[in-house]
Amino acid sequence: MLPIAIDAMGGDDGPGPNIAGAHAAVADGIRVLLVGPPDLGGREAVDGTVLELIEASEVIGMHDDPAAGVRRKKDSTLVRAAEAVRDGRAGAMISAGNTGATMASALLRMGRIKGVKRPAIATPIPVPGSTPTILLDAGANAEVQADWLIQFAQMGSIYAQHRFDIDSPRVGLLSIGEEATKGDSLRKEAHELLTRTPGVNFIGNVEGRDIMSGKLDVCVTDGFTGNVVLKTLEGGMKAVIGALLEAFSPEEFKPHADALMPALLPLYATLSPDTYGGAVLLGVDGVCIIAHGSSSSQAIRNGIGVAHDMIEHEITAEIAAAIASAR
Repeated sequence: MLPIAIDAMGGDDGPGPNIAGAHAAVADGIRVLLVGPPDLGGREAVDGTVLELIEASEVIGMHDDPAAGVRRKKDSTLVRAAEAVRDGRAGAMISAGNTGATMASALLRMGRIKGVKRPAIATPIPVPGSTPTILLDAGANAEVQADWLIQFAQMGSIYAQHRFDIDSPRVGLLSIGEEATKGDSLRKEAHELLTRTPGVNFIGNVEGRDIMSGKLDVCVTDGFTGNVVLKTLEGGMKAVIGALLEAFSPEEFKPHADALMPALLPLYATLSPDTYGGAVLLGVDGVCIIAHGSSSSQAIRNGIGVAHDMIEHEITAEIAAAIASAR
């Protein structure tokens, strides 16, 4: 299997977590290669293994304009990582850097799968006690058309099948009510199309409160709404976790906190974005993992694992076949 190309300089704390995550992935038996400057340190592991490097002299920063950055910085780590996938040197790319630039580099260098109208960001939303709900689009397309949402449902279903071993993923259309008549004209048109789309297990409209309920496996929406939902849930979970930690902080509550911690730690792991390694950009002609800007080494390691699984399951080819069949 081809190695995973890692944008060594991406993220709020790069390159440290990226390199540490790469070494951890190699220990897991996954081939990787770093994309970074010639003088990038930390490539040699304790056992003497040296990570392969694709040299890139430029970095697209977190605050750079995505499209302009990709056009102007042709020797950037993001562009070189995407080119490695395009040229068959790597099987996938992962970056915790500028999200827009990651999408742009993947789209402009790898291209779209034939027939895909627009790529979409598929993000796992944790559901305690169940498999995550795949939310897409989580930010790639602020405005969409109804037929794009159908493709999001098809791509999200394939991803859920392979990522979380779900035989027939339940697909819901995010709206303001469960009834088919609820929502704007976009939602109503998409609902009608989804009810007659073969290969999609459409369960109807769902509401925001359903996303973390275990009621569905794939939640389809436009990128503007999806990104607002994602950030709202992230903020809400951080607030709850912060409130719990603060409540346990007084010394008199410490024995109770210690007693509860074994039960709370698995829940914390379930809710942590590091557990899932990042989102997947579905619809481009290659595997692209978009990790959170604050990703730890564990998040990068898990993201590399996701990329490896997607290559192994040939998700790009399966999406291409599904889109071709629908056409």
